[in-house]
This record gives sequence, C-alpha cells and structure tokens, in this order.
Amino acid sequence: MRQLRIGVLVGLFVVAGVLSWAGARLWDSLGTLPSVPLAAPVVLALIAVVLGATALSMRSRLQAQRERRPGAKGVDPLVAARAVVFGQASALVAALVSGMYGGVGLFLLLNELDVPARRDQAIYAAASVVAGAAVVAVAFFLERVLKLPEDDDTDPRGAARA
Repeated sequence: MRQLRIGVLVGLFVVAGVLSWAGARLWDSLGTLPSVPLAAPVVLALIAVVLGATALSMRSRLQAQRERRPGAKGVDPLVAARAVVFGQASALVAALVSGMYGGVGLFLLLNELDVPARRDQAIYAAASVVAGAAVVAVAFFLERVLKLPEDDDTDPRGAARA
C-alpha cells in the first residue's frame, strides 16, 4: 500500500481552490452564489474525530501487544489495512473539499465581506478549511501508527541477505 504524499494533497487543494474561486466569480456574476453549508466543517470535524479515535485505539492496542500485556487484543491486519485506506481516502476527499471551500472563502474575502450573510459564509468556509486540514493531519497520524516496521534482513527483491 502506498503512503500518502503531502504534495498530492497540496496539489488537490490548490487546483480545487483555483477552480472553485473561478467558479464562484462566474456564478456570482450570473446570479446568486450558493451558500457554504454549516454542515461542511461539522462533517469534516466528525471525520477527523473518528480517524483520531481509530488511531488512538489502534496505537494503544499495538502498544499492549508489543509489551505482551495479559489479555491484550491484537490488531487484525485486515482491520488495520481498512483503517489506513479509510484514512487515505478521507485525506484525499478532505483536501479536495477544503480546496473547494477555500476558493469560495477567498472569493468572499476579496469581495463583499461587509454583508453579514457573506461574512458568515466566509467563516464557514474558513472553518471547513481548518477541519479539512485536521482530517489530513489525523490521517497522517493514523498511517504512521499503523506503519509496519522496516525489515532490515531482506533486500528490495525479497531475497535474504547473507
């Protein structure tokens, strides 16, 4: 399984931000810009909490297993793989969504911020970006917790060293 790369996530964020900023400009010139839902930062924050709880749970279970505590429950490799995939998918989606709301927030920040409704929308967009960054950070933490230790006995082709 490949690890998350910060460059890919930043690229997704920037591309989504630029496209949504341009789309917000176009949409606003043609009519009324759709609002940023209050649920956007809430849902992203909930995803970050779920990922964080999963990471902390897995870390404590792995630590108990390493220390050979009596009654320690191990981590099923399939469950660990599913958790990592969920974290990676969440990070990719969060980067995309954060970029989208970041672009809309930038448009709102550069234009009519004196209108109370627009100011609220800019706050929701900024909160979405922060919550998306939290999802990405927790996904990296989860991936680090569940990373297998490097095997120094074998070379990259899998043959044992003499």
